[in-house]
Amino acid sequence: MAERVVTRRELNRALLARQCLLERASGSIPRLVERIGGLQTQYAPSAYIGLWSRLDGFEREALTRALERRSVVQATLMRVTIHIVSRRDYPVLSAGVRDARWDWWLRARRERVDARRVESAAQHVAKLLADGPRRRDELVAELGLDAATWNGVALRLELVRVPPSGTWDRRRADLYGLAEHWVGASDATRDDGLELLVRRYLGGFGPAAVKDVAGWAGVPVAAIAPALERLKVRRFRDEAGRELVDLPRAPIPDGDTPAPVRFLPTWDATLLVHQRRTGVLPEEHRPRVFATTTPQSVATFLVDGQVAGKWRHERGRIVTEPFERLSAATRRELADEAERLAVFHA
Repeated sequence: MAERVVTRRELNRALLARQCLLERASGSIPRLVERIGGLQTQYAPSAYIGLWSRLDGFEREALTRALERRSVVQATLMRVTIHIVSRRDYPVLSAGVRDARWDWWLRARRERVDARRVESAAQHVAKLLADGPRRRDELVAELGLDAATWNGVALRLELVRVPPSGTWDRRRADLYGLAEHWVGASDATRDDGLELLVRRYLGGFGPAAVKDVAGWAGVPVAAIAPALERLKVRRFRDEAGRELVDLPRAPIPDGDTPAPVRFLPTWDATLLVHQRRTGVLPEEHRPRVFATTTPQSVATFLVDGQVAGKWRHERGRIVTEPFERLSAATRRELADEAERLAVFHA
């Protein structure tokens, strides 16, 4: 039987549905971040904006409380970037990316950093953190570490960002703790982690090609393929004939499903290159969102499932800058959503 062809428009609506951008979800923060594959949070407020656009009735204090109560965890995970994930997912995802994360770092700096020195420094840092969380600057000063060695230590150890750092009110995520102390020890294996990475990606971003899963996770395709074979998946083709895989019964809405205006924070994962197949970020707009002069990217808004402009919070209001002319009805919908977002900021 020929595999079903999923159109680009259907891939777009599947992404929006799974990311809770077609309709806001109800339920808990840990459940939501599992559903959408985690929240990328190099800039701490991004997680709060991302949840506001996805979770019905979300209030800022709720995420800070979840971080304090350890039901969600903030740490360096996929693609060596900071993510918020559920406490349940953290040790398993960490086990899946640990080796690839370290190998990537060593390859990138093999001529500039002594790996043995990093290993030794990591042991010292672990001993210091055994007494509780410490700030990065304190650890670096006490051990006399340079920036490159610290970066290696932070990847070699299983560290979490401890609140109140990395929150809306204290945005610098510079207070570190040992994961085994913060969330408990784990016996998760690399295979466990790779399988969960596949499930979380397809659940939040599928249907997808294998290389898209690997690119999002930051692990080699060769590592993802065996994990995928152990899972029960559906197979499709996109309009270019490329094979896509997906979880059984995962939603693929009709391409004509209406999509409301939604505001996205900086570095929202729906806009990264692994999602090019969905057209959520039109290629002509990509340089306006991601550029070397704007290392945090820019905050954007969606119209009919595509990036249609950028926004900023200024003097108590949301200022929008459309990339193209919008209809009167769309401008009204955008203004209404912007007013709600301004209240959230306040």
